[in-house]
Amino acid sequence: MRPIRRSVLAAAALTAVVALTATGCGPEGDNADAKPSQSAADTSGGGEIKIPQDIQDKLKEHGVDLDKWKNGEWKNWDRDKWLREAGEFINPIIKNFWNPDKIEKVKPPKDPSKPEDISEDQGKTDPEPAAVPAQAVKTPYTATAPGVGLLLFSTPQGESRCSATVVKDPAHPGKSNLVWTAAHCVHAGKNGGWYRNMMFVPNFNRTGGTADQLKTKPFEDRVPSGKWWADDMATSNEWIKDGGAVPGVPMAPYDFALMHVKPEESTGGKSLEEVAGGAYEVDFNAPAMAKIPSLTAQGYPAEAPFDGAAQQQCTDKPTRLSMDAKKPTMYRIGCTMTGGSSGGPWFIKGADGKPVLVSNMSMGPRPARWSAGPHLGPEAKTMFDTMSKKWASKS
Repeated sequence: MRPIRRSVLAAAALTAVVALTATGCGPEGDNADAKPSQSAADTSGGGEIKIPQDIQDKLKEHGVDLDKWKNGEWKNWDRDKWLREAGEFINPIIKNFWNPDKIEKVKPPKDPSKPEDISEDQGKTDPEPAAVPAQAVKTPYTATAPGVGLLLFSTPQGESRCSATVVKDPAHPGKSNLVWTAAHCVHAGKNGGWYRNMMFVPNFNRTGGTADQLKTKPFEDRVPSGKWWADDMATSNEWIKDGGAVPGVPMAPYDFALMHVKPEESTGGKSLEEVAGGAYEVDFNAPAMAKIPSLTAQGYPAEAPFDGAAQQQCTDKPTRLSMDAKKPTMYRIGCTMTGGSSGGPWFIKGADGKPVLVSNMSMGPRPARWSAGPHLGPEAKTMFDTMSKKWASKS
């Protein structure tokens, strides 16, 4: 096959591809913050995340008012006053920040002894796949897709949303507090820093349906596994240095992130994995794409024709997408999911038949025909191992 010229592909991608994050355009009246007393796992009003002294000192150096920061009143997104480096993420819990009005306006590790040979994928691009219409995930999500959920956060442009997934933590078997998502859902890249008010809602709207139907559902269906604030965040150094907003090219091959969430006393001492009902193994040694017969992407698309209330999925045989032969080749599948699905999991079947996470939703064109996600290699594994070890001695 004659290779596609990199310059032509890159130019096309820059004009047609968008990161699949939704901002300010979501389901009306989902009331995910209503009646918090009815959920044992609701953490929105829990203990405040403590800001380490070194970060407090850095904030003061930048002229940040700590009290305003803790109360959600610090609105300065100037790059020079915006925490952006690895290890600088802070996310104080602001009680009732994600109230009904806010949510209604938001839209869209195994260590192998011998690495899999994926050299046949490097720098290669296959023909564009045929569009695969997204299908509703079977309900209840607590049984069919436990641990997949909604990610809410604040950006300079307003409140925003993505999708995310609970992943297994080898340091805490069966009791993980780790969540996988996309880098562009947590960090602005080279011209900015970490987004704020980061909160994860696993199994959101577990019985599915439309945004209108969601308005009348009981709290236990809207927020069946509570609301979990992030207290630590990591992404690739490549994204922090050179990443960016839409369309996220050319750093999309490094568009992945990992967050740690804060358990609260209200969970009865249980971890996110225990409360959400599941977590997924991350495979940093997935086989070459030609050897993967099927891949399934899941998430909560919130742009038309979707309304962000229900979880959707696309299943297709993955092909290759490369915009720079020096960077890892991405997975690409036919898929019509739209903004809001960013960060959602991409699964293949493991040896035991259970879903294993090998990528996350990163980008796709408008109108939606296909989607692409990063191959998780050494950079992703280093990020994951560092986070797991950091929290290994903590419950």
